[in-house]
Amino acid sequence: MSDNKGAQKKQHEDALLAEYCRTRDIKLRNQLVNKYLYIAEIIAKKFTNRGIEYDDLFQVASLALLKALERYDINKGYKFSSFATPTIVGEIKNYFRDKSRLIRLPRKESEYIKKIENAKADLSNQLGRSPTPDEIAEYLGVTTEQVLELMESSYTTKTASLDFYIDNEGETDLMAVIGQEEKDYGLIEDKDFIQRVMSTLDERERKVITERFYKGRSQREISEEMGVSQMYISRMERRILERFRRQLKKDM
Repeated sequence: MSDNKGAQKKQHEDALLAEYCRTRDIKLRNQLVNKYLYIAEIIAKKFTNRGIEYDDLFQVASLALLKALERYDINKGYKFSSFATPTIVGEIKNYFRDKSRLIRLPRKESEYIKKIENAKADLSNQLGRSPTPDEIAEYLGVTTEQVLELMESSYTTKTASLDFYIDNEGETDLMAVIGQEEKDYGLIEDKDFIQRVMSTLDERERKVITERFYKGRSQREISEEMGVSQMYISRMERRILERFRRQLKKDM
């Protein structure tokens, strides 16, 4: 029963994503952002205790989630969560880097940014959690798009020295937390790409790729087991790898 419910939930989410990719309906976009907001929360928490408040990281992650949704194309076969995760991580890392920049904003924008900060504080007290961009917009009587644009502008005006220590012991500086690659996140899209191409192969082709690149066996060993010539395996391998290369070019 639980498996059926899980499958039905996934089908429903995929249907919503497909509809949004087709219509770009704002109401549907906001519904999807709220549905996937938990991803932003989880990732933001992973970057806490590094000298930046969780609320700020959550707002950055929420904005990145929206950007990921705008760029997402369900027809490419990626799961949205797999597509959004590296996007959010990248935006948070950019936020650390942006704190080292100094950009003077127009006075009007600076005033609105202060209003947003005050609204965040008031709503946090009222709601007992960090407010969403939609809730901030409603509180201030402006559009969500204006809030998101101003929030993004504010992230580039705060500065911090790369020598600034972000722990109480004075052992870790800001440079230690920026510019580092999260390998697990970087591999997510690669894994989805490989699985997608592998699904287009027939049984013999999948066996060759699995034995060669997952189990590390030689072409000779595979040919003997399958009862074919080593040349046959070699040609099949080249043909499959060329298929991977063509698909990769299409996705770029």
